[in-house]
Amino acid sequence: MDFERVAIALGDVTWISLAFLLGFLSKRIGLPPLVGFLATGFLLNAQGIASDALLLKLADLGITLLLFTIGLKLDLRSLARPQVWAVTGIHMAVTVGGFSLAIYGLALAGVSFFSGLNFQSAVLIAFALSFSSTVFVVKVLEEKGEMASLHGRIAVGILIMQDVVAVAFLAISIGKLPSLWALSLLLLIPLRPLIHFLLQRVGHGELLVLYGFLLALGGAEIFELVGMKGDLGALILGLLIGSHPKAEEMAKTMLGFKELFLLGFFLSVGLSGQPTLELFIVAVMITPFVLIKSAVFFALLTRFKLRARTSLLTTFNLTNYSEFGLIVAAIGVANGWIDSKWLIVISIALSLSFVVAAGLNAISHRLYTRHRTTWRRWQTAERLTDDRLLDIGGGSIVIIGMGGVGTGAYDAMCSQYGGAVIGVDIDPVTVSNQQSTGRNVLLGDPSDADFWDRVQASHTLELVMLALPKLNTNLAVLDRLREASFAGKVAATAKFPDEVEALKEAGAATVFNIYTEAGSGFAAHVMTETRTLGNAPNLL
Repeated sequence: MDFERVAIALGDVTWISLAFLLGFLSKRIGLPPLVGFLATGFLLNAQGIASDALLLKLADLGITLLLFTIGLKLDLRSLARPQVWAVTGIHMAVTVGGFSLAIYGLALAGVSFFSGLNFQSAVLIAFALSFSSTVFVVKVLEEKGEMASLHGRIAVGILIMQDVVAVAFLAISIGKLPSLWALSLLLLIPLRPLIHFLLQRVGHGELLVLYGFLLALGGAEIFELVGMKGDLGALILGLLIGSHPKAEEMAKTMLGFKELFLLGFFLSVGLSGQPTLELFIVAVMITPFVLIKSAVFFALLTRFKLRARTSLLTTFNLTNYSEFGLIVAAIGVANGWIDSKWLIVISIALSLSFVVAAGLNAISHRLYTRHRTTWRRWQTAERLTDDRLLDIGGGSIVIIGMGGVGTGAYDAMCSQYGGAVIGVDIDPVTVSNQQSTGRNVLLGDPSDADFWDRVQASHTLELVMLALPKLNTNLAVLDRLREASFAGKVAATAKFPDEVEALKEAGAATVFNIYTEAGSGFAAHVMTETRTLGNAPNLL
């Protein structure tokens, strides 16, 4: 994998400025900035600017870092759930079969542009459209702070299973089977203690970032050398260190780099081909197929005992086409299976599906809340253990988000109010760790409208303390509380002054700025400790 001169690609002020402007405008109207990045690619394409090698390397690096960070957070046990592997297999069979018949039907009907397709070509195009975008889904989940949620974990699990199918297709289609040296990759398992040893000792600064790059790019390079997909190598290396205590810190330190390099991916999608009016119309005709694909996901997930809300949010995450569709199309063009124009059609349809998915994900919680009666009709009577509505019993104080800040708040409130305090977190690993220390922490999604309706019915909750790391997640919880007509008090944490105002406008009675107020907390702690020890300075 060649990433030489990647930094040079950042020197073009024109496209950086345009990407920033359109990304900013997208954010202002409630859509993810990536929609603006896609628009930038199409605008540059319209001006005759094509995607160059450096931009493609930038995009390649972004995807590699993305897969690496997924590995850092992935729980392999989630892949063994039938809601992941069975749903993926059935969904691909249904969508490929259905889309193939639809596309071939258009060809038999003599519809312009489709008329030259045979059934094998229709199957190839349908196969390309059956995948969902790993890049898009993970980026949206991270922005919303829902990577650890049940619907987020199931969506990522389905994407990983689709990636396994993708690797198999690539190996078969290009006739490139892994070499015998691929067996040497098993040596990574005994090397894991050494990888952990180095991670423990690189510190918290630039060496940690550099070590992350070394593992991600080194893993990708090793896998490609033995004839396997490089991105899979980055994912595996992430998995190898995912259980280490510093894995989360590494993921956070590399977040900015990953976001920057993924900009190249979204730009390259828009620059992948010069669209004409005819190609754009065909792409618009294909784009609604993504809603059919979503309907199949929703039906399957509810049949596999997931709640309607979990199924719906997972479905919205997967309501898009995948960058892998471009790879399939490119292979089809290279082998003469389809016309080269299909590569442009799929790239346009991919971009349009991103816009559709971005819009749906922006209002996903509201869509469920307002039409929950309709969605619930699809639920089965039986529920999975980790997808049941949690019960806070007689608790009167709930602390949501049991990270460092939430844990400190929980301990302080428990010292005053004892068993009336309950913690809630979306991450099962965090919940398990907290419960092992004796804290009363429950697994649950704080943006779940059904949960807040149940809380309101009990009339016991008086105070909600939000200690969530993402502003969007805090705002989503405040929206649910407002919709449930919660009459108690809500306190929240913020990192920046503008977040304080946004949270207060959304309904928080009091907001604690973690950074600006940490100093006063530190001073209060020092004064308390020095008085307790009896050696306070004279001025105290």
